[in-house]
Amino acid sequence: MRRIDQLLSEYGESHQNATNKTIHWICVPLIFFSVVGLIASIPSGFLQNLVGSYFNWATVAMILVLVYYLSLSVSLSIGMALFTLVCLYLARVIALSGIVPLWLACVIIFVLAWIGQFYGHKVEGKKPSFLKDLQFLLIGPAWLMHFIYKRIGIPY
Repeated sequence: MRRIDQLLSEYGESHQNATNKTIHWICVPLIFFSVVGLIASIPSGFLQNLVGSYFNWATVAMILVLVYYLSLSVSLSIGMALFTLVCLYLARVIALSGIVPLWLACVIIFVLAWIGQFYGHKVEGKKPSFLKDLQFLLIGPAWLMHFIYKRIGIPY
């Protein structure tokens, strides 16, 4: 069995309840986005001056995350790259809007989404997978992506 199949299967063991799955479809992408936004909020003036206005600490972090996904599945890493680009773009839109500081919006989203996640696991009756192994924090988004791939017939 491929490593990605093993990780997705193990992650899925604690995500069987329909309510918990629904909560994960909402909260996992929100948590991923909020982390991207929080990292993007770290001042990165010299990086932006060196490479360009779209390059910040979140870009650096997401490149490393995408290397991890690439090591698991080329196909899934492409989907995760597209989702990451959407997150980076939305973070930039929020930051430039001036309505609310990006870091504040992301802290609020992060806290509320984790409350949802822990509620989902209370309903499920099982602990979150990342308490066993931290890499499951990155497997959660890939687990959702693999369902999208299955639905539209893309092998992962």
